[in-house]
Amino acid sequence: MTLRIDIWSDIACPWCLIGKRRFERAIQQLPFADQIHVEYHSYLLDPDLPSHYDGTEAQYLAERKKIPAEQVSQMLAQVTEVAAGEGLHYDFDRLVVASSRRAHRLLQAARRVAPDRSAGGLVPRLKGALLEAHFEQGVDIGDDDELVRIARIAGLDEQAARSALDDESLDEAVQLSVSTASSLGIQGVPFYLIDDRYGISGAQPTEAFIQALTQVWQEKQATPAPLLLPDAGEACGPEGC
Repeated sequence: MTLRIDIWSDIACPWCLIGKRRFERAIQQLPFADQIHVEYHSYLLDPDLPSHYDGTEAQYLAERKKIPAEQVSQMLAQVTEVAAGEGLHYDFDRLVVASSRRAHRLLQAARRVAPDRSAGGLVPRLKGALLEAHFEQGVDIGDDDELVRIARIAGLDEQAARSALDDESLDEAVQLSVSTASSLGIQGVPFYLIDDRYGISGAQPTEAFIQALTQVWQEKQATPAPLLLPDAGEACGPEGC
């Protein structure tokens, strides 16, 4: 028995890295951790963002998101403080505002080549590396050479990474993830769908993840197995009886 968790997130989302840390910390404390199957899906907070934005994160939020400058300052200070509590060191002054679309191509390529769907598999490693590079290291996630470097360190073959960045067909996979999120009513990230039944929105505390995952796991174990008989009996169908 496995427990599937689908996660929608964007590399341009500071709460997605905080949520990832908390989620993975929760999994480490679960006795059924090795039976958890994780699927990361793409989400674009700003699909219309050009490859690069000439300005700081604060300027971007104030200009493109129409958020008052004072509110932006308070918001960034808050998320920086929360991140520090998770051992993360956000640096919004160094952050390079760039479209995450090409980085999502890498993630989609990794999903295709990586059979390991554990929390420590290639896709989660690459996702974490991209988020950390963006928010902690001031790396330009719109720069192909930087993306290839990050992918290689995470474990994706260098040639596969370069091919992915040039593969426009991967944008279709990215858009499918975005469209699926929309059909599910997801309006913000991170978002966690547990066992195709329960949704968790936002970077919840570790304890909340532990409680939710444990509850769903116990429910799955308590669900009676369907009765299967060895031979088919008489029945009626669309063509008659």
